[in-house]
Amino acid sequence: MTVDMSRDDLSGHIFSGQDLSGAALSGKSLRNSHMVGTNLTGADLRGADFEGADLTSACLAKAQLNGTNFSWAILAGADLQDADVTDAVFVGTDLRGATLTNVDLSKADATGAVL
Repeated sequence: MTVDMSRDDLSGHIFSGQDLSGAALSGKSLRNSHMVGTNLTGADLRGADFEGADLTSACLAKAQLNGTNFSWAILAGADLQDADVTDAVFVGTDLRGATLTNVDLSKADATGAVL
């Protein structure tokens, strides 16, 4: 099944293992989507909504995550190296084992996040 990436609401879709590097998904709703091992390197995810999504072992290196909502998402083992997380929301997010090299969480809301 091919997913229409131009839609604003991509909630609940399965993208696991796909290469979405450089994708323009700003402002999209990806709530409760399954993105295990997905490559989102350099993607534009500004203002996207990943609430409750499973991004276990996903690669978000160098991604634009400004204002992105990751509340209650799973980012265990994910690579966020060099990602811009200014104003991103990680409330209750599972970040265990995530690579956070050159990531400034002081500009994000990580209340209750598991590191």
